[in-house]
Amino acid sequence: MAVPHPFDPLTPSEINKAAEVVRSRYTGQDVSFKVITLKEPPKNEMIAFLDHEHRQLPHQWIPIRCARVEITLKATTGELELHELHVNLTKNTVLKLEVLKGKHSHVDSVYMKEVEAACMADPRVRDEIRKLELPPRASVVVEPWTYATDGQNDMSKRVTMCWFYLRLLEHQDANYYAYPLDICAEISEELEITRVYRLASSPDEQIHNEPRPFDRRKIHSTATSEYHPELRPNLRTSTKPYQVVQPEGPSFKIGGNQLNWEKWSFRVGFNYREGLTLHDIRYDDRSLFYRLSLSEMFVPYGDPRAPYPRKAAFDLGNDGAGINANNLKLGCDCLGTIKYFDAWHNTRSGEPMKLPNVVCCHEQDDGILWKHTNFRTGHAVVTRSRILVLQTIITVSNYEYIFAFHFCQDASIYYEVRATGILSTVPTNFGEDAKIPYGTIVAPGVLAPYHQHLFCLRIDTAIDGQKNSVSIEESEAMPLDESNPFGVGYVTKSRFVEKEGGFDLDLSKARTFKFVNEAKVNPITNTPVGFKLMPFYSQMLLADKNSFHAKRSEYGQHAVWVTRYRDDELFPSGRYTMQSMGGEGIASAIQNRAASGEQESVRNSDLVVWHTFGSTHNPRIEDWPVMPSEKMMVSLKPVNFFHGNPSLDVAPSTQEKNKSILYTDENTGPGCCASKL
Repeated sequence: MAVPHPFDPLTPSEINKAAEVVRSRYTGQDVSFKVITLKEPPKNEMIAFLDHEHRQLPHQWIPIRCARVEITLKATTGELELHELHVNLTKNTVLKLEVLKGKHSHVDSVYMKEVEAACMADPRVRDEIRKLELPPRASVVVEPWTYATDGQNDMSKRVTMCWFYLRLLEHQDANYYAYPLDICAEISEELEITRVYRLASSPDEQIHNEPRPFDRRKIHSTATSEYHPELRPNLRTSTKPYQVVQPEGPSFKIGGNQLNWEKWSFRVGFNYREGLTLHDIRYDDRSLFYRLSLSEMFVPYGDPRAPYPRKAAFDLGNDGAGINANNLKLGCDCLGTIKYFDAWHNTRSGEPMKLPNVVCCHEQDDGILWKHTNFRTGHAVVTRSRILVLQTIITVSNYEYIFAFHFCQDASIYYEVRATGILSTVPTNFGEDAKIPYGTIVAPGVLAPYHQHLFCLRIDTAIDGQKNSVSIEESEAMPLDESNPFGVGYVTKSRFVEKEGGFDLDLSKARTFKFVNEAKVNPITNTPVGFKLMPFYSQMLLADKNSFHAKRSEYGQHAVWVTRYRDDELFPSGRYTMQSMGGEGIASAIQNRAASGEQESVRNSDLVVWHTFGSTHNPRIEDWPVMPSEKMMVSLKPVNFFHGNPSLDVAPSTQEKNKSILYTDENTGPGCCASKL
């Protein structure tokens, strides 16, 4: 078997080996494995390794394969402890062991099922359900959520919130979010129910213990709240088949995790937390980026009534994009000739667990790449754009997120996020007194609260090398004077970022963030070669700066952050977000380094750029019962990196190659666009 590349995820045999090394360290103890994942090699080692690789020189040495392992076990006090270990897979030794007091690992799906079972078995919960006097054949669904810190509980122990819903139909795919119940329960790490209470049903109400039966006036037509085709009226029949045919196969070539397409080359990675990661991204053998990944996302809800402030999920740090990745299917999630990538996670006992088809790779037509018609001759040259798409989809309870990198023939990279799925709902009163200022009524007695989705794209730049700078460019009108007598002139002004920090966008100035290599000057423009960030303009975090939401999600303060590269500084809200208290994110790290005198210049250095973007989602009725995809797009585009249009050599589009078909089935009957005189 070939030796894995240093960027490749752990193989099943490596997962087994890491687990065995850890077990031998804890002989006789009941160890539960939470994470067994690749600990990526130090960057300084990888740069030397990649240099030999790209020059096709023999490797004098290979960075060690190292696993990062998280386990939980009972301490002598009887409490659960979280331990993190680094395991040398070459020598089968433990390099590091750290006991993390008061920290918690990601959500364990097995544990969440245990939470559901414990909740439904509790006599107090069962009694509250009985008091609801639910319709016959209706069933209750429990949805556990991680507890977002609100200062009311001891966060050194894990607490889970349990929200209750009603499945009115016997069909297993019936939309239970259409019937949120007003019961709420809190459960301890030891699976003991600590509190059961009723939720507020109006803006002025608080949590209470007054038993109220389910208001049957809330029962409504399945046509308005069901999404599954077996529960819907007849589907439209006007959409005819659409098939993507590639008679000569795809243009990409894949060997293991190495992918080559057009002039692009990079390695595909995957881990339990970030999901899809990309490494050593190059175009025409020129280095662009060392690593690209979605590093975090935060979903805070805006309903201020207790206990709803506890609904604020880190869907990567708490849940894991990799663990929750969908098993993608042919003809559904991607079209055309598809290459799927599998991934591996681990079970509680440390065995490898396959995650099949978590990434799909395919090509798409993307409209016109460039075109020009010579108006004098009437001759047109048109080149269509082909893009390479790497896509992964995750389901986190009610929501789906579609994450896709688009690689373009003009050397641009687009990162697209689509949010879909079902709104998280809460109960409210039926009728006129149901109006609440921080949510939208989507069904009788069903409130969809306002909330935000804040993503953070981590961009580890390597523009023609590892020493890069960030330039902030703004477009500015020239004053009306003798050098600008008609008042139409404008110029750009630039400044370099010298220190680590957070920065805002400014649409009024067309503020642009460029990643440049000052040591490499374009001989035509006489400017440093670079790429620029084309951001997705978004509202930043709305929660008060003193709230736990703000303290825990520091990256939500600014749209762009610039830091020096540091090994293991991968997550802008810290490694352990589960019930975090704050102060562990990117802003605190920058502040602490500045206070201790350790902050170094980011100019001409190995740097990382972090882009915060997302959606302030104030639900519409059109988002119900399933939300149409909301698209968000970020791009990275070359700026004075080449000597001209890098896609000029893409062959023009022709009918002989593309074989388009002329529509001939015209219908000029009533209702069509043909007119009668």
